Amino acid sequence: MAAVTSVSFSALTQCSERKPAFSSTRFLGFNLAALRFRSNISYHYAAVGASNSTSKMIIQCMSSATDVPTVAETKYNFLKAYKRPIPSIYNNVLQELIVQQHLMRYKRSYRYDPIFALGFVTVYDQLMDGYPSDEDRDAIFQAYIKALKEEPEQYRIDAQKLEEWARAQNPNSLVEFSSREGEVEGILKDIAERAGGNGDFSYSRFFAVGLFRLLEMANATEPAILDKLCAALNINKRGVDRDLDVYRNLLSKLVQAKELLREYVDREKKKREERTESQKANEAISTCLGQSINSLASRH
Repeated sequence: MAAVTSVSFSALTQCSERKPAFSSTRFLGFNLAALRFRSNISYHYAAVGASNSTSKMIIQCMSSATDVPTVAETKYNFLKAYKRPIPSIYNNVLQELIVQQHLMRYKRSYRYDPIFALGFVTVYDQLMDGYPSDEDRDAIFQAYIKALKEEPEQYRIDAQKLEEWARAQNPNSLVEFSSREGEVEGILKDIAERAGGNGDFSYSRFFAVGLFRLLEMANATEPAILDKLCAALNINKRGVDRDLDVYRNLLSKLVQAKELLREYVDREKKKREERTESQKANEAISTCLGQSINSLASRH
């Protein structure tokens, strides 16, 4: 199993295109040094007049150790919610992934949006494709999202909603969302507005994968369509290209890793069957010899 368990998320995210390599932390846009949470507390003070003309001070806590859970707490919540063992090839990736998403989740600029959800659901389903149990795969998803204090049902509902919308689009209508009305069109307009002006937008690798999934569902394969969609959403196209290169390479590495896992499982199954057959043969021989000995003993 050594050949399989050695496949870590860092190894899976090495990219041979454009740059020599991307580590797992590069895939999700963070450096592990950021794990050192600072416990500094930032306060804003405001003096207000009271009825007795005595000034009182209101303290608004903007960030504190109690506001943001630690990475260890998030991982503990995940393990507490899903107690069953997870095969190492999946567990190694999930453990690193949840650390990176924790850092995204608790950035000051973080704001949930459905394209981010679509991107994460796409990555998760690709990572967990072929998991031994569909029921366990869903339970792991539930535990993972809840550990981040978000709603797994919302992720799934929003991802499905966007996929269904994208299937009904063509390349032109996909990028011309701003000229139409609708629920998904409204979501895209809101993202474009936040990304284009007020700074209330936090780009992530999952967002890039979500855009890729929209294009895939709409059969929009021309590179120019991605250019237009990024422009319409006020998103940096260069960053999206870089992140999608890493994502594609990740999928390729996962295919290789899962093939190793299948080969290992097949070998172990064959060995178990051989051991079972050998044990049955030994038991048959022992039974036969025992009967023969008992028969001889009874004659005397």
